[in-house]
Amino acid sequence: MEEKEIREYCLNCKVKPCSNNGCPLNNDIPSFIHEEDYEKAFNILCNTTVLPAICGKICPHEKQCQGSCVRGIKSHPVPIGDMESIIGDMSIKNNYKIPKEIDEKLVDKKVAVIGSGPAGLTCSAFLARKGVQVTLYEKYNELGGILVHGIPEFRLPKQTVKDTISKILDLGIKVELNKELGKNLNIEDLSGKYDAVFVGIGANIPSKMNIPGEDLEGVYGGNTLLETGKHPSYEGKTVAVIGGGNVAMDSGRTIKRLGAKQVYVIYRRAEEQMPAERKEIESAKEEGIEFLFQNNIVKVLGNTHVEKIECIRTQLVKKEGEDRLSPVNIEGSNYIMDMDYVVMATGSKPEEKVIENFEKNKWGYIAVNEKMQTSIKNVYAGGDIAGEKQTVAWAARSGRNAAESIIKIFAQ
Repeated sequence: MEEKEIREYCLNCKVKPCSNNGCPLNNDIPSFIHEEDYEKAFNILCNTTVLPAICGKICPHEKQCQGSCVRGIKSHPVPIGDMESIIGDMSIKNNYKIPKEIDEKLVDKKVAVIGSGPAGLTCSAFLARKGVQVTLYEKYNELGGILVHGIPEFRLPKQTVKDTISKILDLGIKVELNKELGKNLNIEDLSGKYDAVFVGIGANIPSKMNIPGEDLEGVYGGNTLLETGKHPSYEGKTVAVIGGGNVAMDSGRTIKRLGAKQVYVIYRRAEEQMPAERKEIESAKEEGIEFLFQNNIVKVLGNTHVEKIECIRTQLVKKEGEDRLSPVNIEGSNYIMDMDYVVMATGSKPEEKVIENFEKNKWGYIAVNEKMQTSIKNVYAGGDIAGEKQTVAWAARSGRNAAESIIKIFAQ
């Protein structure tokens, strides 16, 4: 659809289910869609987000805003992501500034933000636009977190991330690179120098399945491969990617593009249950990746290096007290596949040593209350490290929530 057609197609609902039910950031979607002036539309978005050029490209729109669109009940939903992306791109092209709303009560306050992913960037921006003095700490030599060290270029152009970050830094944010929590940065020192600290370092340690052979050479974590970019040679090799989320899709597509002969995505549930975005699944199929649904890996075989894998077929059953169908292994359906590499993309967890001084929730993430406060005084946390839903928009929302909580306390 052309932009004019999208505006006409949007019903401009008064109840705004796309905003109120679908969007983690509660962006005022009908308003920015119907605003023909790009800068005014950008300003509408800036009330709730500073990542429109990014979220417009990579959010799982079908499961979020577009999944709640009234138009989608009988036809196709409004292409909300496309419009957000267009407005975000235009804000970069025309150098629109994120509007400031300086509060003189806050200009002497100082906040340290650790981690420059979606949560850290958003928290920094919403603090700085109010006049808070923000210093952003990042463990790598460039900003962006998972946006740079996790999402492939073919899905999110690095220049878009760089331009978005530049716009955020224009709010007056200071930057300290090559500063890593637990190594050359610690909470105690920062708490003494700043009025508040926000931790948004993500949780990118690959989860293990605890199956035999998982420690063999040739078994990798999907998160690690995407973050470091350090891959083995896949030329002419066969690779199994275990999992059904976007990390699995990104890993599989990246590996295929790096020359793998065959890439299998092995997922223990049905295709319609995959958490990955539909367009990412379809893109993976188009690129020649083969999907084995309702199959599960139970063993990695080899002497020192991966040589084969043992899988088992599953059936989906409804367990008492559960709404979602659960995969159950079908006894006797085991089979063996020749394999050169195995990539685990079944989830991630925090690096325990880095957050050992924080109180944890039952899943092992930093425990936070409704104000995003941790067990350490004046220290807040958000995004993956606090166990938020693992999407960019949800991480950004938690960063914004933390900024708003910090501002309220400063204003008291």
